[in-house]
Amino acid sequence: MSVGILGTKLGMTQIFDEAGRSVPVTVVQAGPCPITQIKTKKTDGYSAIQVAYGETTEKALSRPELGHLKKSDAEPLRHLREYRLDDVTSYELGQVLSVDQFEAGQVVDVTGTSIGRGFAGYQKRHNFKRGPMAHGSKNHRLPGSTGAGTTPGRVFPGKRMAGRLGGKTVTLRKLTVVKIDTERNLLLIKGAVPGKPGAFLNIRPATIVGRS
Repeated sequence: MSVGILGTKLGMTQIFDEAGRSVPVTVVQAGPCPITQIKTKKTDGYSAIQVAYGETTEKALSRPELGHLKKSDAEPLRHLREYRLDDVTSYELGQVLSVDQFEAGQVVDVTGTSIGRGFAGYQKRHNFKRGPMAHGSKNHRLPGSTGAGTTPGRVFPGKRMAGRLGGKTVTLRKLTVVKIDTERNLLLIKGAVPGKPGAFLNIRPATIVGRS
């Protein structure tokens, strides 16, 4: 896994390319992210670096969390994430990662929490077709059959039914970085990313997913 960066979704806007075409982009406040721990195969069984993000107050963190952050002289930070690496010798404790590790045109994977929609029905949650809308129909947005009667006489686990929609961890892969603002620590990523404005995001260089 490559080293990524943590950030906050600010919202969406549009920019214009050299041909004058409108390009929808998501503006992400990314970093700075100090390295709070370096793990090696000798001490932890694998190699990785841990980074932190999101200013908060000392009261919001526990004493063990504050003690862990003080080892790298980091301020109270809310989020901790780690990235596994084959070699961590080029990184130092307390080193700060910023958006300058990315470049325009680079492809990234973005992970966040999707917007929670609450309790949703069959059509909205699973894209079921609705029933007839004729005057005599009593099956407009109902699920239809949920299984056989006597045998097996129950609803199988995993049956697609109405329920909670959204609020899950989602990863959108192979999104393009359109522009980088190093002065304000901003990443402009083409298209939409998970979550609403203010959502916490994990941005990392895209990985190639092999076919099973």
